[in-house]
Amino acid sequence: MASSSAAQPPVDDVPADLRSVSDDSDSGNEEGWEDVEPDDESQPVVGLFTEQVFPDVRSMIEDCKEKHNFDLLKIQKDLGLDFLDTIKLVNYVRSEVKAGNKTPDVSSKVKFADDAYMKPVLEDDALLYSLDDIAQDQDAEPASGNEAERKVIELQEDLERLQTQFSEYRLAVQKSLADQLNKEDEKLEPGAYVKRSPADKIGEADEDYFTSYSYNTIHESMLKDTIRTDAYRDFVYENKHVFKDKVVLDVGCGTGILSMFCAKAGAKKVISVDNSNIIDRAKEIVYDNGLGDVITCIRGKIEEVTLPVEKVDIIISEWMGYALLFEAMFDSVIYARDRYLAPDGLMVPSHATLRIAPYADPDFIASHISFWNNVYGFKMNSMKLNIYDEALVRSNQPTSIAGDSAVFLPLPLHTITVDELTFLKDFQVTLKEDIDALDGWAIWFDIFFMPSRDSTVPDNAVPSDMQKKGIVAFTTGPDGTETHWMQTICLIDHGKHQAKPLKKGQVINGKIGYEKKEKGSRLLDLAIEWQDENTKSGQHWSLQ
Repeated sequence: MASSSAAQPPVDDVPADLRSVSDDSDSGNEEGWEDVEPDDESQPVVGLFTEQVFPDVRSMIEDCKEKHNFDLLKIQKDLGLDFLDTIKLVNYVRSEVKAGNKTPDVSSKVKFADDAYMKPVLEDDALLYSLDDIAQDQDAEPASGNEAERKVIELQEDLERLQTQFSEYRLAVQKSLADQLNKEDEKLEPGAYVKRSPADKIGEADEDYFTSYSYNTIHESMLKDTIRTDAYRDFVYENKHVFKDKVVLDVGCGTGILSMFCAKAGAKKVISVDNSNIIDRAKEIVYDNGLGDVITCIRGKIEEVTLPVEKVDIIISEWMGYALLFEAMFDSVIYARDRYLAPDGLMVPSHATLRIAPYADPDFIASHISFWNNVYGFKMNSMKLNIYDEALVRSNQPTSIAGDSAVFLPLPLHTITVDELTFLKDFQVTLKEDIDALDGWAIWFDIFFMPSRDSTVPDNAVPSDMQKKGIVAFTTGPDGTETHWMQTICLIDHGKHQAKPLKKGQVINGKIGYEKKEKGSRLLDLAIEWQDENTKSGQHWSLQ
């Protein structure tokens, strides 16, 4: 599963002679992954004019004064701003900067008097929670004696007042959001139907895609996939000479785990890009691990953001989806490669291969298809409507694979193009056992990490064989340890294609096609044609 873009135990550094398949029991002795304990309870704060994360609000304010001629304390004092006014000021400045105006007009309270500025521009904006810190005069002389006691009492009173005001602010934000929703509802008459164009639907699906990567569960699933995460860690840590003093781009960074691997390996600069809200968590994670001086987190699509560098030395990304190309994130990685990767730069991983194999599992057919013929004594055949149209993602035992797998598409990541991701490819497989019927096709992929862009992966390479040669690689097939990608199963509709027994050694020739469901879509349509000695068949499936 890609990205993007967020809850697992620390990942351990391992000796250089170990590979991703042999560290099921590795734990502890982790190099450079000690917990970073903050000296105080200050919260990291995102700058008003940049994406930079500061350790506390005071250092952020000083940076604004020195680099952007913006004195928040002076403006607050000169305009006589109270707590809510300051809230509006912060959100006004953030909205102006987001719109491209780095010199917002703050000459008068009128500029940001609109209640719309009560709504936070930055989710969970730590600055808004730290306004009590800036309420004090930073230039005041240290108090002593009775003056100090009076000062403590005043501060306690200020804290109580600010807590009350912040509660009022939260209620005001909630009311503002409710009012906006009501206004949107009023635009539609009851029962009105709004026809959406295909572009609207794709845009909404795209928004939903990035939203899905905002939640912890999906990132927990990916991080706990040790085959996946260990492979990236092992390659980076075992090739520190490759990453030393290099500029790295992490496309779809999620929680930032790959970025932190690169930073620990000695990268000079790591740019982490993600278009989901997880980027805010990634910023905190990067700071908590003391890597804020190396890693820069940027929110947005890689096709739309502006990076702080012209070229990068390495692009690292976990872009793989079900059946490899579901989600279409690889399109964005290819864009990043063509736009930002230096001519001699490295893609991590560097190669992938797609495989197909004949599938025969009568027990699964009985539980998934035949089950509807008799449910507690009732026929439910209508539940089988379109049941063969959708490809399934599930984990399978090797016994369900009735023949040897065949590579139908090798992907050299340094050179492959987006156009090549829509294809119709030939394949040939040989049955390794007698079967009562061919129930479908199993699809999976293998991933390889080569330390040089000039390195090649042999035709029909098997990850386990490459690992014996010291190459980091992994498979998502049924012969390997289960990954969160599992395998994609395309079941054959025996109502249209007659089931018949096939013999060991029988050769099946076929073609497999991949195509996006529609232009710009992240969904995938699969088509497979196959022919044994006497029969030619074909079927389509959707992966969504």
